[in-house]
Amino acid sequence: MTLHIRVWDLPTRLYHWSLALSVVGALLTGWSGGNWMVWHGRLGLFIAGLLAFRLAWGVLGSTYVRFGQVLHLPQSLPAYLRGEWHGGGHNPLGWLSVLAMLAALGFQVVSGLVASDDIAFSGPLYYVVDSAISGPLTSLHRQGLWLLLALVLLHLAALVFYRLVHGENLAGAMLHGRRKVPAERPIAPASGGSLPALLVALAFAAAVVWAANGSWIPEPPPPAQSAPAW
Repeated sequence: MTLHIRVWDLPTRLYHWSLALSVVGALLTGWSGGNWMVWHGRLGLFIAGLLAFRLAWGVLGSTYVRFGQVLHLPQSLPAYLRGEWHGGGHNPLGWLSVLAMLAALGFQVVSGLVASDDIAFSGPLYYVVDSAISGPLTSLHRQGLWLLLALVLLHLAALVFYRLVHGENLAGAMLHGRRKVPAERPIAPASGGSLPALLVALAFAAAVVWAANGSWIPEPPPPAQSAPAW
């Protein structure tokens, strides 16, 4: 007998699928280049907002999305590898995957904000850093997409593995928010993640997007006009 336990709250599920679509869009527009770079930049700002929301929700959200669970990885990871872990939400390897994805996306966002292709696109914060910083970060931003793509493929492979080997539909759980668990090993349903907490997380995300889009940067003065020689 199995139980259906709620583990993923609605904001987490919306965040997850919004991030998945945005990352795919950012990869495609970045590869296409040209006029698509405008949308690449917009998606980068949207991803910045999503990451900021996830960081705030990892503190204010419901039980299984809180980053406090990461503190238990030194104990939970060995137990999981021995087949002795029985928890809810992300398993220990899943948490490592989440942290890796957040770190990779965070770097791509930060480096993209100050990147420039010296032709048609510059990040919204390009003018607040020195070219000695922007140049290397632009190069790393281009190379970082391969790491990001590898993490995406690894994530998809894990979904297939758990579906075929363990019979667990992780993607489905992120759609409806519930997980099947054996009745003899029940877990507590997710709790927390109130409406005031959601509003705070959304406000934090909006503030990060505003800071990242560079609208607070004063317009550069126009170039000085040289007097005619005659």
